[in-house]
Amino acid sequence: MNCEMCGTQGRLFKTSIEGTELNVCSNCGKHGNVISEVRVAVREKKKKVQEVREESGVMKEVIQMIVSDYGKKIRDAREARGLKQEDFARMINEKESVVHNVEGGKFEPSINLARKLEGFLKVKLIEQYEDDGEKVPTVKSDSFTIGDFIKIKKKS
Repeated sequence: MNCEMCGTQGRLFKTSIEGTELNVCSNCGKHGNVISEVRVAVREKKKKVQEVREESGVMKEVIQMIVSDYGKKIRDAREARGLKQEDFARMINEKESVVHNVEGGKFEPSINLARKLEGFLKVKLIEQYEDDGEKVPTVKSDSFTIGDFIKIKKKS
């Protein structure tokens, strides 16, 4: 984290400076009253839902996506089993509001929740797409962009 006054990286202190609490370095902390040291919480990184596969020397990226009609599929499968949203939510250990919003299309389920729903309801909610990494051709317009200006400036 950076000091909120001077921008240096390093150990920070929560300091009251002119009535405002800031996270500042020890040098900037001299301008106010140090309250406490700022402790940085270590977060566990979430796994990406993308994989990269190498097949025959070509790198391919596999992207997992939720199907577009997930709400209807979930509702139809739940109703086919004769379950109410409340009972279904209890069975999969989720809140009833989550089930209601997912079925209504207001909330797209995470990959983990979609896998849980797939396993319980025996429906297909996750599709995999492979991207071979080919670049899409860009169309050059007649007007200049900032990037064009920078390129021209560097050449001369």
